[in-house]
Amino acid sequence: MITRHARARALTLAAAMLALPLSVSPIVVRPAHAFIVFDPSNYAQNVLTAARSLQQVTNQITSLQNEAQMLINQARNLASLPFSSLQQLQQSVQRTQQLLNQAQNIAFDVQQVDKVFQQQYGSVSLSTSDQQLVADARSRWQNTVGGLQDAMRVQAGVVGNIDTNRAQMSGLVGASQSAIGALQATQAGNQLLALQAQQLADLTAVVAANGRAAALTEAERAAAAEQGREQRRRFLVPGSGYQAGNAAMFNR
Repeated sequence: MITRHARARALTLAAAMLALPLSVSPIVVRPAHAFIVFDPSNYAQNVLTAARSLQQVTNQITSLQNEAQMLINQARNLASLPFSSLQQLQQSVQRTQQLLNQAQNIAFDVQQVDKVFQQQYGSVSLSTSDQQLVADARSRWQNTVGGLQDAMRVQAGVVGNIDTNRAQMSGLVGASQSAIGALQATQAGNQLLALQAQQLADLTAVVAANGRAAALTEAERAAAAEQGREQRRRFLVPGSGYQAGNAAMFNR
């Protein structure tokens, strides 16, 4: 027969066995959205989008590089030529101009030329004295000699400019060949044209000086012929010119 004490012990054991499952840790079940799912189509679309973005960035970088190079080229085209021959060319022109301004007796002036020719190279007046005729002839001779000397001085000055022009031309050609932009090349070309203009100015000065000397020579010749006719007329005038007479020879 089961005693009361045994029955209590059995009940206690049963209660412990019933409570045992309740002390076991619960099983964790992950939700469905926590699993990683690979989608090939979505992955390919993402790779294509990234490639397009990279291409756009590359194009922008290339465009910026082209713009930077364009700015560099514009800066080169706007760079000024470091070589200038203006001062030397102006000095050469001034030297030639000074030689022309030092013309003797008759300057390169229209009004003065007209005045001198009217006084010394015009028709000989019948009332002009013999002493004045001689003085006028000597003045014309001095004008001619002075014109010839002036022409030779101008020629010497122009020849002296040749070495300066040669040095300037060499420097300008070198600057033109080493030009880094359109502006420098244009400036070098303009200075070469200025050098040619200076050389043409020298040539004009030589032609003018030679022409002046030749004109004075011809004017003196024409005036001398006119004066010779007047002096011959005076010589042949009866009573005041040559008078025939007897000549005694060998003291007889």
